[in-house]
Formats: sequence, C-alpha cells, structure tokens
Amino acid sequence: QVQVVESGGGLVQPGGSLRLSCAASGSIFSINAMGWYRQAPGKERELVAAISSGGSTNYADSVKGRFTISRDNAKNTVYLQMNSLKPEDTAVYYCNAEIWSVYGTRWFDYWGQGTQVTVSS
Repeated sequence: QVQVVESGGGLVQPGGSLRLSCAASGSIFSINAMGWYRQAPGKERELVAAISSGGSTNYADSVKGRFTISRDNAKNTVYLQMNSLKPEDTAVYYCNAEIWSVYGTRWFDYWGQGTQVTVSS
C-alpha cells in the first residue's frame, strides 16, 4: 500500500504565505516526479508546480516568482512554499507523486486527498 498525504492548507489574507507539505509512505521502491495541482470551484484541475527526482522544477505562469516547490528525497516529501498569495489562488490543492511500489510493475500516479487553501480578507 502507498499513501500520499497533504497538510498545511488554511485561511490566509491576501499577501500572506502558506507552506504545504506532502508525504508519501508505504511500500515504495522509488519516486519519480512529484507535483502540486489545484482545482478551484467550477474549474478544471491545473498543474501548479512540479519537481523531478533530480530537482528540476517547472511552474504555472500564474505562480512564477511567488511559489517555490522543493523536495526531501530522504523523507519522500514535497513542499510548496506559497508567498504573496492572491484571492485567485483559492482552491483545493492536490499532491501528486509518480511512484514505483515495491510490488508494482510500472510507475503509477498517486494522489493525495487534497487540502483547502483560501485567500481572503
């Protein structure tokens, strides 16, 4: 069994900061890319940021310069530091990890349950 669990969401005022964490656990052989997606009400899920196993990153244009993705491979954990938050960043944020489990035969995408981020005064 493999689990992916997010934490760190909440309510923050515009201009504020939040840090999301996502930890993968269980029967993990290897983790490839990890990333954060978000889905606002009435909108499709979109990629926010992703990071490869080697540390290469890419960001959505809307968050460049404000958000930073990082990972700790020893802890199977990915982080999303969000600064200068705007009301339009309000969404449910989901963690995604491409994982080869101990009993698996291929890479598989695992998703967390999502964490709510609300930016409002």
